[in-house]
Amino acid sequence: MTVRVGVTGAAGRMGRMLIEAIGESEQGIDLRATIERPESALAGVDSGELIGGEANTVVIVSDLATVIGDIDVLIDFTVPAATLANAELCAAHGVAMVIGTTGFTVEQERMLFSHDSKIALCKASNFSTGVNLAFKLLEQAAAVLGDDVDIEIVEAHHRHKIDAPSGTALSMGQVIADTLGRDLNKVAVYGREGQTGARERDTIGFATIRAGDVVGDHTVIFAADGERLEITHKASSRMSFARGAVRAAAWLANQEPGKYDMQDVLGFK
Repeated sequence: MTVRVGVTGAAGRMGRMLIEAIGESEQGIDLRATIERPESALAGVDSGELIGGEANTVVIVSDLATVIGDIDVLIDFTVPAATLANAELCAAHGVAMVIGTTGFTVEQERMLFSHDSKIALCKASNFSTGVNLAFKLLEQAAAVLGDDVDIEIVEAHHRHKIDAPSGTALSMGQVIADTLGRDLNKVAVYGREGQTGARERDTIGFATIRAGDVVGDHTVIFAADGERLEITHKASSRMSFARGAVRAAAWLANQEPGKYDMQDVLGFK
């Protein structure tokens, strides 16, 4: 069965990558809709030509409601407010969602997942296969090293990223905190300045870099007296995220309503 997919935020960096990745995919997936915000001047543009390729007859529209009946899965890498509105429409029409949007508040996440009894929702801070493997490695490292190390997370992204720390960095921190039985909300340290005093062992530090065109670098440092372990993932292209999201869409189309993430897609759970 061919999975019919829509991409919202189609003209953005990730949107264009997703269109390209769907076109290259051999997973039985077909691009049927591309959506941009109403004020976009790109409405009516062929999405294949938009990415510099051949025309694919899938033109950009400005209203998801006009194409919702044409798709089985919507891939959404936009902003929280737009994703919430899209989720409400998808839930009403039985359309599954792959969600790469980051920066949700706790209340916004609650609202998003209130739809998981109606549709399958796959949300991940990062759809890269390598990053999701790193999550498993971090879990193992935290379990072995336990409370004998200081843990710091350093992430770098391009100058245009609007949220910090990155969703991936927060997910890494959450994996470690869960493994060690800590509450990330209580132990996370997001910045240091001035006379901070000695570091408390159970804290998990986050450092954020925003510069140039960095796609996404993440390093977790487990530092003990005399040695340290560093687990690093570096993305050189957004295509790794796009291919992972397309893989998730193909998988999600066959799932029951519920809440999923990339760990489910890759069979790590």
